[in-house]
Amino acid sequence: TEKMKEINIKPIGYARNNVKEPRFGNFVNEVSEIILDKKFSEALDGINDYSHIIVVYWMDKVKDYVIKHQPQGNPNVPEVGIFACRCPRRPNPIAITTVKLIKHEGNKLIVEGLDILDNTPIIDIKPYWPQYDKVINEKVPSWVNNLEF
Repeated sequence: TEKMKEINIKPIGYARNNVKEPRFGNFVNEVSEIILDKKFSEALDGINDYSHIIVVYWMDKVKDYVIKHQPQGNPNVPEVGIFACRCPRRPNPIAITTVKLIKHEGNKLIVEGLDILDNTPIIDIKPYWPQYDKVINEKVPSWVNNLEF
């Protein structure tokens, strides 16, 4: 088999909020500030034309990974493979969240609904485009409804 190459990722900024410790759920109304390196300020030109953006970030507090996991340690959900849940202990702790864009000013964004810890590195920002991101007739296992959001 072909050997996989290492990938180097550099943060473009970081998140600021009041979430200092990991928790399950309760992020829907959480307001966070995303502060980008000033050299990326112009990369945000046009972002105000969107109501929602997708934030890609590196969960830098995750130190190991698992193959199987019981989401949120909840006994009412099955143990599943790590790629069948949105749990943090992944081989590459990359996370994505679609959030409401509240404000953009210079190299800073204010967003709502970002499930992130304070000082987490941001690795990319994308606009929400329903042509790519909206799903119709989705299928999700019923156990997902037993989790806290």
